[in-house]
Amino acid sequence: QVQLAESGGGLVQAGGSLRLSCAASGRTFSSYTMGWFRQAPGKEREFVAQINRNSGSTYYADSVKGRFTISRDNAKNTVYLQMNSLKPEDTAAYSCAAGSGSFYEYWGQGIQVTVSS
Repeated sequence: QVQLAESGGGLVQAGGSLRLSCAASGRTFSSYTMGWFRQAPGKEREFVAQINRNSGSTYYADSVKGRFTISRDNAKNTVYLQMNSLKPEDTAAYSCAAGSGSFYEYWGQGIQVTVSS
C-alpha cells in the first residue's frame, strides 16, 4: 500500500514556474514507476510525465515536452515535477500516481495549478 500527497501547487502568471512535489509513504517507493497526470475542468484526465524506478527513463506528453521535468529522490520517497514557461492551458488539477509500467495503482488527491494570462 502506498499513500501519495502532492504539494507545491498554486497561482502563477503565464511564463512563470512552479515545482510540484509528491511525497510517498511506505518503504517500496523505489520499486514503483511514478507519473504525473492532470485534469482540467470539463476535460478528461491526461498523462503529463512518467519516470521509471531508477530514474533512467522519462516520458512526457508532447504538450509539456521541453517545459516540464520529472525527477525523483528515492531516498526521500518523493517525485517532483518542475514546470517552467507555464501557459494558461496548463491550468488543471495535477495528481501523482505510482504503479508498474503504464498501469497506475495508487493515486494522490491532486493539487490545483492555475496559470493566469
